[in-house]
Amino acid sequence: MKQQFPDTHHDVSSTTIFGFWVYLMTDAVMFATFFATYVVLQGGTFGGPGIRDIVHLPFVLTETLLLLASSFTCGIAMLGVPKRETTKVIFWFFVTFVLGLIFLGMEFFEFNRLTADGHNWQTSAFLSAYFTLIGTHGLHIVAGLFFLPFFLAQLWRCGFSAAILRRLTCFRIYWQFIYLIWIFTFTIVYLIGVK
Repeated sequence: MKQQFPDTHHDVSSTTIFGFWVYLMTDAVMFATFFATYVVLQGGTFGGPGIRDIVHLPFVLTETLLLLASSFTCGIAMLGVPKRETTKVIFWFFVTFVLGLIFLGMEFFEFNRLTADGHNWQTSAFLSAYFTLIGTHGLHIVAGLFFLPFFLAQLWRCGFSAAILRRLTCFRIYWQFIYLIWIFTFTIVYLIGVK
């Protein structure tokens, strides 16, 4: 009997998933470098504001909860894949998309507020490290939100093919990774920084 879904241990899907994990590990090394740079430069304010002066912790906590919710809805979406529940999968991935878009809007609002107050990436070493770390995470959110509608359109049009399953699986792994990076960001930059 032919399998409906690829066996991710023995076929081309396993190679794709493995390659995607390798990509994520290189991303993890990049973010580790950004975290290390931020920790070293967080005191380099050049007489300007530090993290305590620019952060509104309830705002950032709201962002964190939104990203947590989007990670949860992404997982729920993948629960519908084995049963081939196209509508359920698309609905929950759409919710994931909307939550991610709200998170991105809040991040953009925060950057805009800081820039309007005269605190940009050129102001100090601290702000340069801050904008680089948070901005790079934001760009990863943009990339995920860019590709997700295409994957969902392909799912709607073509159904659960092996290629679409691979793409959705990679997206789920990517989105969980981005949330994990945000947990480190929230802890290192915001929680430890404002205490």
